[in-house]
This record gives sequence, C-alpha cells and structure tokens, in this order.
Amino acid sequence: MFRCFHCGSDIELQEKFSRSDVCRRCGSAIRCCRNCRFYDRPSHNQCLEPAAEWVSDKERSNFCEYFEPSVRTHANLRSEEAKKKWDSLFKK
Repeated sequence: MFRCFHCGSDIELQEKFSRSDVCRRCGSAIRCCRNCRFYDRPSHNQCLEPAAEWVSDKERSNFCEYFEPSVRTHANLRSEEAKKKWDSLFKK
C-alpha cells in the first residue's frame, strides 16, 4: 500500500497504474509525480531520476516511464504536512 499525496488515503499497489486511475477518496491522479518514489522537491526537475523529462504540473497524471509508487511512512507524511504549514507562514 501507499498513500495519496493529496488526502493521505491508502491506495493498493498494482502492477501498473494507468493515467486515468484516481484516488477513490479525493479524485486526485494516482500516476503523477507527487505519488512517485522519485519525486523530490529540492532536486533538479524535482525528480531523483536523471533521465526523466520535465513535468510542469506534478499533481496531474502524466506519461513518465519511470513512475513507481512512493511507499511513504506515516512519519514522512506528518513531516510533509509540517513543512507545508511552515512554508505557508512565509507566503504573502
């Protein structure tokens, strides 16, 4: 299992996800950068896979050949939520 980047609900792992697969709870795209194990905000192109092409909208489904579901722990999700709250403090 892994968790939806948007709502945190559990998603069953499958052999392959299609571009049309969405989270049952919130409707967000499953096959998107934010759900990929290679997604890394501070990295070049926000991706740890050096051969991956640039994707402008990380929350929409795409055709990236390197997509692998990110199996995040609950602690990682809490850390991401804390970072979002911290970042929102400094937005105008």
